[in-house]
Amino acid sequence: MKDWDLFLWPYHEAVTELKVKFRALRQSFLEKGEHSPIEFVVGRVKTVDSIKEKMKRRVISTDVIETDMQDIAGIRIMCQFVDDIYKVVDLIHDRDDLSVIEERDYIKNAKPSGYRSYHMVVSYTVFLPTGKKKLIAEIQIRTLAMNFWATVEHTLAYKYQGVYPKDISQRLKTTAEAAYQLDEEMSAIKEEVQEAQRLFTQTKGKEQS
Repeated sequence: MKDWDLFLWPYHEAVTELKVKFRALRQSFLEKGEHSPIEFVVGRVKTVDSIKEKMKRRVISTDVIETDMQDIAGIRIMCQFVDDIYKVVDLIHDRDDLSVIEERDYIKNAKPSGYRSYHMVVSYTVFLPTGKKKLIAEIQIRTLAMNFWATVEHTLAYKYQGVYPKDISQRLKTTAEAAYQLDEEMSAIKEEVQEAQRLFTQTKGKEQS
């Protein structure tokens, strides 16, 4: 790869556009006074060092990097409740500005580590001065509790290079289950939470008017 900046520029454009679109989707629910299944959206493009490390680990050559490395562009959508995740999945399927290539449900089928999230690999088109370019991006959809656990686990993975001591591994599994139990309990009082949010929004609106 002679010019990484030039190679990654379309991916930065894709991440920027997708963040704007999903944030606008969230706002459209709020404008109608409805519960938004999207709490907030973040995105990133893999660093060059991270790409090189994965190329070496997965034995990916530069001529197939655009198809074989599916997470160069990454979008993460956070939700309040587990069923919001599946609503977001449906919303993504309904869009005509991207197409779903692959899906992996790590919520119903958690990884051995305890990791839970819903992954979607999509094809998205950006418009460049040289013309249209289709890119592959990964969208991860998870609850706030799942995201907290995954963030901690990701940090520990760097320290232990993915090979955890037995006690750490067991604690991660235990805390992953605790995080999921929190999601289950919050889902059980979802209507109460949403009603409280509506009342808060209405009160805040009156105070500002």
